[in-house]
Parts: sequence; structure tokens; C-alpha cells
Amino acid sequence: MQLHTVKGYIQSIYIAEYAQGVMLLDGCCRADVGTVLRFVRDELKRPVTDLRLVMVTHMHPDHAGGAHRLRQLTGCVVATGYTERSWYQGVDGWLMHLSDIFLGLWMANRMGRPLKNIWYERTLRPDLVVADGDNLPQFPEWSVVATPGHTNGDISLWHQPSHRIYVADLIIKVRDDYRTPWPIFYPNRYRDSVAKVEQMQPAAVLLAHGGEIATEPHHRCFAVETPKVPKTHWRAIKLKFQNSLSRSEHAEHK
Repeated sequence: MQLHTVKGYIQSIYIAEYAQGVMLLDGCCRADVGTVLRFVRDELKRPVTDLRLVMVTHMHPDHAGGAHRLRQLTGCVVATGYTERSWYQGVDGWLMHLSDIFLGLWMANRMGRPLKNIWYERTLRPDLVVADGDNLPQFPEWSVVATPGHTNGDISLWHQPSHRIYVADLIIKVRDDYRTPWPIFYPNRYRDSVAKVEQMQPAAVLLAHGGEIATEPHHRCFAVETPKVPKTHWRAIKLKFQNSLSRSEHAEHK
């Protein structure tokens, strides 16, 4: 197995190459579809139909945005973890989907990327739903590790032979600092997920934002400080409103 890292629109793209086919460890952005196909065709010198499996670790734009289009163009299987409800379900979900797309574009701007279309459907239509401990079809060296907390259905991907694990957004690296992702809807689940990965004692952790990190027991990336309450879109808006109201009241009493 050769594991390739490709620079995506706002995240790292990981591509596992085998003789029997190619697997994309996450569904990337809609803007990354061409990048992935060109890499398979021009760098790996393989037909794009050799892309056999696209995993979706969770529903954010840089992890699910390219999945449907890649399936349409290559015939690949799209797989994701089990969740009790669609992440962007309902009116709140619709608003959150829009917010996450704008957040992705804001991040791209901060990174100096040109403005690109990252719109995608808010409901994933997977060919396969996987659960904790399942081996991946066609790529049995890889297995699913349920790591919820960032959202309701996050999964990580464990490569048993090399003891490496792709954790998507579980941990974020900013320069030399390790941070929790935003949002965190389920702090207790998130804390348990980080502990679960640490207990697996991986040789390396693959981050969607921060690249591959060689790890050892008690590596500082596992010491990220988990919030005691959820960090969500609505709480952020509420806090901003309360702060604005407080400043206004303070100004009136001067």
C-alpha cells in the first residue's frame, strides 16, 4: 500500500493506492474533484475508474462535498458511518449547512485560496453504511473506528499493518499547536473519542488539517482541551448577541 497526501482546497487529501484499486479516505470538497481525478490519472498513471471507494467521515463541506460527483464520474462506492439522523436534517440543519459552506469559504480566504464553488447536497446518499470495527470493502487492511463528538457520526480509519489512523477533524493542528475542532456538539463523546484513539497507540495520526503526525504514547496532540459545554453555531450566535447587548447596556449607563 502506498499512501499519498495531496493538497486540497482547504484540507489534506489522503489517497491509498493498491494494485486492485484506489481509495479516497475522505470525500473532500466539491472543488477538489478535479484535483483527485488528475492525481489518479496523471500521477498514479491509472484510469479514474480505479477509484473504487470514497469514504465520508462526516458531513462537513471538506469531507463530504466531492463524494457524489466522484461517484458520478468514476462509478466508485461511497461509504459513511451510521447515524440515527441526517446531520443537516430540518430547518436548523438547512441553516447549519449554509453556515458551514460559508465557513469553508472563509477558511479558504484566510488560506489565500481563490474563491471556488463548494456547494454540495446536504443529504448524503451512500452505497454503504459502516459501523465501528467494520473492515472496508476491497480494502480490508483498513477498519472503521467510531469517533463522534465533532458531529453525531464521525468516523476514523485505522490501517492495521502500519498502525496509522486517519482522524479527519478529531484534532486540528495550527502551526505547532493542537486544538479541538469547531464545532463540538457532544463534548463528552468527543473526549471519549480522543481517549479511544490514544489508547490504540497509533504510530502516526493523519489529520485533515495538519498533515501526518508521528505519535508516541501520551503525545501532546491527545491533550487537547475539551470544552465542558457544546461549541455550536447557535451558541456562538447567542454569545455574540449577549456580548453586544452587554456592551450596549454598559454604554447607556456611562
